Amino acid sequence: MKVYSLSLLSVTPTTPAQATLLGTSQDLSSFSFYQRSSVGEFMTFFTKTVAERTPANQPSSVEENNYKAHVFRTSGRQAGSLGMAAVMITDLEYPYRPAFSLLTKLLDEHTALLNSLPSPSAAPSFGSASANAFGGNPSQAAAGGLPPAQKGKLEGTLAGYLSKYQDPKQADTIMKVQKELDETKIVLHKTIESVLERGEKLDNLVERSNALSAQSKMFYKTAKKQNSCCVVM
Repeated sequence: MKVYSLSLLSVTPTTPAQATLLGTSQDLSSFSFYQRSSVGEFMTFFTKTVAERTPANQPSSVEENNYKAHVFRTSGRQAGSLGMAAVMITDLEYPYRPAFSLLTKLLDEHTALLNSLPSPSAAPSFGSASANAFGGNPSQAAAGGLPPAQKGKLEGTLAGYLSKYQDPKQADTIMKVQKELDETKIVLHKTIESVLERGEKLDNLVERSNALSAQSKMFYKTAKKQNSCCVVM
């Protein structure tokens, strides 16, 4: 069993929703050195896609090829306020319960981070955050709206959990106190297309994405033709 990526994002209440990566940690050691850059970009791309496309307050797992993206998105505390999403990308064997136990824990621990971010009304271009949207602070804009020190602390926490939860048994303590998860229905999606808008195609999203380099887009097309295990979808 393997955990490849763990991320926390802010999500706008707009339609369509826009997700901004607050912090992430990845373990790409199982991929070859030459593939890691492209695989890492796809990890981020799919993390944002499922965070934006899955409904709030409904734990979901999106399965595609040999991977699962587990996502838990919460709505803002007030109408029109930012929500938050936690996303974990694993292999198919990783059990659901420890995955969502960790995602719930992350959301509970870091909800206060939303207080550090500008409201959607104050930053209409939040999804493509510019320096001006954050008071002219380019460092904070690059950190997804978080002060760089907060982002660094968050990513340190994510890296610790990513390492610890490579073994799902590490979640035993949390699982015992989160019995309510047993009563929560997790929506399972067999393909990424099932969470996209009607008429949307993954290939088109990849082609239009500014977050993917030309090299990564070519890697995606080649790997798709070969049904490669190295593409995270």
